[in-house]
Amino acid sequence: MPHLALYTFGVLKSPLADPTPLTNELYDTGEAIYRKISQHPGYLARAEAADGDRGTLFEADWGAWGEFAVPTWYGKGRTVETTALAATLSLWTDLDPVFDAIYTGLHRGALNRRYDWFEKTGHPGYVFWWVPDGVIPTWRDGVSRLEHVHAHGSAPHAFTFYHPFAPDGTPTRTKGIGPKGGQVR
Repeated sequence: MPHLALYTFGVLKSPLADPTPLTNELYDTGEAIYRKISQHPGYLARAEAADGDRGTLFEADWGAWGEFAVPTWYGKGRTVETTALAATLSLWTDLDPVFDAIYTGLHRGALNRRYDWFEKTGHPGYVFWWVPDGVIPTWRDGVSRLEHVHAHGSAPHAFTFYHPFAPDGTPTRTKGIGPKGGQVR
């Protein structure tokens, strides 16, 4: 049975190494959210660096998730002192569990504060795609799919909650969102 890959990407207002309270708050909030989401039904796995410290995304060993990559529009630094981004790559069983994890609890609270921490870039902040069972998506896969959604919109190859697709490529919906749903969030 296929699994759902999710790549998220955001450009931070200040580098991860910045010692300000706002940056520390984002980092601490993120750690708590990761712990909570990892226990959510439908969650399978996420990319975690074997040797990653705060800000060492580009140099870290990501194992089967591949070399760390970012979209072409990311123009900030790539060193420990200058990296100003937050990115995740994860695997899920289906759209509904992801929706529940993102739009409830701690993550929902963080979404409400996202513009305190993240720049408005005019680019999508996430993308989904289906992968065969046993396949681990890579960071490059995520970047490619995110750039596809930005350039072409949702398609079976890469999509969002607003225009989702089932594993067979047919349009679907989740929680009242999608082509058959009357509600858009």
